[in-house]
Amino acid sequence: MKLTMFKSKLHQMKVTEANLHYEGSITIDQELLDKAGILPYEKVQVVNITNGARLETYTIPGEPDSRVCCLNGAAARKTQVGDRIIVISYAEMEPEEAKGFKPKVVIVDENNDPKTVVDETNYATEYDLKTGIVDNTVVTDEE
Repeated sequence: MKLTMFKSKLHQMKVTEANLHYEGSITIDQELLDKAGILPYEKVQVVNITNGARLETYTIPGEPDSRVCCLNGAAARKTQVGDRIIVISYAEMEPEEAKGFKPKVVIVDENNDPKTVVDETNYATEYDLKTGIVDNTVVTDEE
């Protein structure tokens, strides 16, 4: 039996573009995809913090260091430029592998710059969008 487990996420991404006339997907800065361990064309769930909308799509790599986060096609109708979103990836694992697995959470600031990588067991009640700091606690930076 395989379990579907939370693998990684980009947390608090700011939508920089919405392109209704593209065939679909979400374009994300390649550097951010790499930092979160999300591959180009990987299926992801997008959760809009601003309006509560949820959708599934796949990633398209954007220019590195551009900090682009663009919802394309029909997904563009579920978001607006400036909305905050979470981009979540999942992985199929055997139960024994899943028990020891730690997901990667990359928190970005208001410019989509990666600021912190958080162990998902450290639940936070608030985020500072300027610094990416969680609850003013020490977090791991994997640079």
